[in-house]
Amino acid sequence: MTTMADVARSAGVSVATVSHVLNDTRPVLPHTRRAVLDAVEELGYTPNTLARSLVTSRTRSIGLAVSAISNPYFTEILQGVEASALEHGYGLLIADPHDDPGHERKVVQLLHERRVDGMIVAPSADPRDLVAYLARHRVPTVFLDRMVDVPEAEDTPRFDQVCAEGAEPTTGLVGHLAGLGHRRIGLVAGRPGLSTTRERITGYRHGLAAAGLPFDERLLVHGDSEAAGGERAAARLLSLAVPPTALVTANNAMTIGALRAVRERGLSVPRDLALCCFDDFAWADLFSPRLTAVAQPSRDIGARAVRLLLERLAEPDRPARTVRLPCSFVHRTSCGCPEQPEKPERPAQLPERSGRFSGPSGPAHAKAHERTLP
Repeated sequence: MTTMADVARSAGVSVATVSHVLNDTRPVLPHTRRAVLDAVEELGYTPNTLARSLVTSRTRSIGLAVSAISNPYFTEILQGVEASALEHGYGLLIADPHDDPGHERKVVQLLHERRVDGMIVAPSADPRDLVAYLARHRVPTVFLDRMVDVPEAEDTPRFDQVCAEGAEPTTGLVGHLAGLGHRRIGLVAGRPGLSTTRERITGYRHGLAAAGLPFDERLLVHGDSEAAGGERAAARLLSLAVPPTALVTANNAMTIGALRAVRERGLSVPRDLALCCFDDFAWADLFSPRLTAVAQPSRDIGARAVRLLLERLAEPDRPARTVRLPCSFVHRTSCGCPEQPEKPERPAQLPERSGRFSGPSGPAHAKAHERTLP
C-alpha cells in the first residue's frame, strides 16, 4: 500500500509538505503542490481519512437529514448539497427522518455518532427535541427549507438557516387567479406546524385581501404535504355546496393528489377548475394542461446550506444568519391563460389587478436577502 512517505519521496518533499497539500493546512508553492498531486496520481495514493480525523478532529463529512428524499424538490436540494460538499472536499451521510419528530431525533443522533463535522437538516413540524439535542451537543447545524424559531440566548448555539421565499410567491399566485376573474379560490395547504405551511397560508390570505376577496375558512384545507393528503383535501373542496373555481396547491406532491381528485370527478383543468401550484418539477411542462407554478431554487438552497455550514465551522462564534432566496413564476396554461411565448423565468411577485405579473420592484426581488442575529 502506498504511504504518504512514498508520495513525499517521489515528489522530493517532506512528509509534512504532502500533509499540508492534501489537508489544505498551510500555503504551499504552486509548483510544489503540483509535484505532490502528480505523485499522488502516479502512485495511486489514497489518504487514510480515519487517521487524518484522529489528528485533525475533523472527518470532512456532513450529515444530511431530509424527509421525502424521493420528492423531486428534495432530490434537487440533495443534488445541490452533494455538489457543493464535493467541491469543498466533503462527503455526505444521508438519513430520512420521515417527518416524524421521534425518528428525526434518532437519525440525527446516529449521524452525530458517526462524527460528522456538521449537519444540514430539514426539520419536522415539531423540532423541539431535535433543537434541544443539537444545542446540548453544540453540533454545527444549518436548517434548510423549513425555518425554526431558536431562542436568542447568549449561551445558545447559533443555527444558520436557508429557505425560499414562501409568502409573497403564494400571494402572487392568488392575485394572478383573482385577476383572471376568480372569486372563490381554494388552498390545499401543507402539514400543520411547518414554517412553509404557515408562510404559504399567510401569502394566500394576503393575496385574497389584496384582491378585495374575503377569507373563507372552508376554502383552506390541509393536505399534509403529500399526494394522498392533497387528493383528500381537493376532494373535500370540490364537494362543497359552492366549490372553488380555482385552486392553489402548496407543494408538488399535493398537486399530483389534487389532479387525481379532479379527474375522479370527471372535471377538467382549467375548463372546470383553474389550478396554480407551488413547486415546479421536471414533468410539470408535460401535463395537459401545462402547470402554472412557482419554482423554488432548490439546488441553490442546498448549495447555500453547505456554504453556511462551512462558514460556521470556520467561525463558530459568528452571528447566526437566515438566508431567503427568491422564487420564479412559471406561466403556463393550467391557470386558464393561453399558451405563453417562451420567456426567461421571473421572480414570483404580486400581480397587477389586470392579472398579469408586474415587473420587479423593491427589495423583495433581490437575488437573496439575509437576516443576521446578534
